[in-house]
Amino acid sequence: MKSLPQISEAEFEVMKIVWKHAPVSTNEITDRLVKTTSWSPKTIQTLIKRLVNKGALSYEKQSRVFVYTPLVGEDEYIGQESSSFLKRFYNGDLTSMVSAYIGNDRLSQEELETLRALLAEPPRKTKPGQELEQDKE
Repeated sequence: MKSLPQISEAEFEVMKIVWKHAPVSTNEITDRLVKTTSWSPKTIQTLIKRLVNKGALSYEKQSRVFVYTPLVGEDEYIGQESSSFLKRFYNGDLTSMVSAYIGNDRLSQEELETLRALLAEPPRKTKPGQELEQDKE
């Protein structure tokens, strides 16, 4: 698996907009984020530049407007971050994490029912080129 760039919490907010609306202009990103954050347009432009420099976004100039597209897939990035979280806080043990959430009443009854339904499903088959975690060992 290729190494993905480290993205800060603020940069992640920018990425969520780009993932959802790409290709998207600087103005569109800014307009959406000023509605949901207290950031200035200048701050948002700085975050966009950082993401370009990190290799998370690409851009092209269309007349007088810069248009951005992601170079990092949302599922790929979230998968990496989820794995990192699990390793960091639960030594990679998913059962420990779920047990901690259940034990501390952090899951609603609806979430517990969803988990039960997911666990009752037959194991998923991998897509071509994708391997299960246990296959890597």
